[in-house]
This record gives sequence, C-alpha cells and structure tokens, in this order.
Amino acid sequence: MSAVTETDAGQAEGRDPVELARALHANLQHVLLGTSDAVTIAVVAALSGGHLLIEDVPGVGKTVLARTLALSLGVELSRVQGHPDLLPSDVTGVSVYQASGNWEFRPGPVFAHVVLVDELNRTPPRTQSALLESMEEGQVSIDGETWLLPNPHLVLATQNPIGQLGTYPLVESQLDRFSLSTPLGYPDALTETHLALRHGGRSALADLKPICTLDEWLAVIEVVRQIHVAPAVAQYAVALARATREAPLVRLGASPRASINLVQSAQAHALLYGRNYASPIDVQAMAGPSLSHRLLTEVEGQGHQVVADALASVPAPRP
Repeated sequence: MSAVTETDAGQAEGRDPVELARALHANLQHVLLGTSDAVTIAVVAALSGGHLLIEDVPGVGKTVLARTLALSLGVELSRVQGHPDLLPSDVTGVSVYQASGNWEFRPGPVFAHVVLVDELNRTPPRTQSALLESMEEGQVSIDGETWLLPNPHLVLATQNPIGQLGTYPLVESQLDRFSLSTPLGYPDALTETHLALRHGGRSALADLKPICTLDEWLAVIEVVRQIHVAPAVAQYAVALARATREAPLVRLGASPRASINLVQSAQAHALLYGRNYASPIDVQAMAGPSLSHRLLTEVEGQGHQVVADALASVPAPRP
C-alpha cells in the first residue's frame, strides 16, 4: 500500500494531510459516539469539498455533527432554520434601498464557509431552489449582480423523514447537489446512556478545539484533488452510476454529476486511509453515500438496495 507522503501531498500548509484528516475524524468521533460510518462520510465531504445531506429523525445529533465539523475546521457555522415561511432572500440575502438613493446588498447566511440548513425539507421548493446556484457554482446572483461565496463552501443540510408533519419532498435537482448523504441512526443502549450522562455530547463539544486553519483546510482539499485515479477505477465508478439508470423500478438514476462526486469522494476516502491513489475499495465504500439519495424509485426508500445490486453486478477492476 502506497502512503501519501509530504512530497506527494504538497506539504499541505506544512502539515501531513493524512494526519489532519484523521485528526478531523477523531474530533467528530469524540463528540458523536457510535456513528463511525456517518463520521467517515462527513470527513470525506469536508476533504472533497462536497455538500452533505443528513437524513434522519429529530434528536439523533444532526445539528451537533454540523457544529462539531465547523468548530473542528476552525470556521464559524452559519445556521438557517427551515420552516414553511422561509423565503429565498432569507437564505441568499437581499438588496436594501438606502436613503442615499443607492441599493446595498446585505448577504444572507449562505455567505459562510460552513452553512447548516436545518430541516431543509420543511422549506418550500422555491426556497430550496435558492441554494442550487450557491451549491454548484459557489456564487449567488441577485438583481442582476453576482456575488462570490467564501471558499471552501460546505452546505450541510438535515432532512426529517418524508411524511412527517410539515415536510416537503426535496426536488431532484436539489438532491443531486449533495455529494454525499448519510443517516445517523439510533445509538445502542450503552452509548445512549453515556450521551444522557454527558448531556448529549454538549460537554465534549464545549471542550473541542480546532484541528486546522482555513488555509490548511483549503490545502487538504487541493491534495485530495491530486490523489491518483486510474482510468479503470474511474470507469468502475461510472459503470456503477450507469447501472442505477438501467435498474428496474428506477424512474431517475444517478446523473453524470453523481459519477464525478463518487470519484472525488473516493479520492478523499483514499487520503483518509493514507493512500495516494483511489482504489475500487474506495469507490465501493462511497457508492452508497454518493448515489442512493439521488435515485427516484417506484418504491420509496429503495435507493440503497439499487446501489447494493449495482455493486453486486458490476465487476470491480483488478489491481
């Protein structure tokens, strides 16, 4: 196994990028007990520069994950609380007429490095659409002017299960902007008891320290983009995405953007495990989180099974 060296990584601001990635993972795991898969996916999203959707019932720690991630990365968390009356301007910002006769743009909460949109599916489709440009292009267009967002820009949204009171289904174009998705799940009895004794992880969050600076975070993202991807590995990722489009009972399969995000997530996963190349194992580990939430199936909630079937039917390339 080939390890990422300081030379290979470009010495991400003088720090070993693998060490930084694992420190980020340890920080999240320290607060979010019993959710190792979700922690890995959140770290991969941060390392790859992608956006993350957390799908689960209320009260399992979705907001705590967002706060822990922002604090660990050394940036402030900007929070938007989803509700049916939320307007697009409440997210992106608004131009205000001044007494001087000029219009002044006042940025909304989306102008931050890490943005938490809590209960995104409680907002109407019009407000959801306000995030499409910012998530894809890192900018916001208002009144004929374009405003660049901070870089990196990570949107971390939470979604309650469809069917709960006051929820709207996320539109397909919105779901496709999220590079990864994950549930958190209920903890086991022992972990839940531990959380109850320490106030749900708030005490651990209060003691948490940043593991990097903004410049170091940017540098690690650049390192991830340099992780080698062999053509056969990229073809494997594309084949998995294409298999979802041909699966029975699938009305909308994974898009080409999904293939791109899957490769980028595999690169970040490889870095986390100390390798300077992405392997089929990395693609397989990220296939479910990268593809399942984008699929529109005849039977709701079958996306994970469709991806599992694709993994079983598409042969992986040999080393």
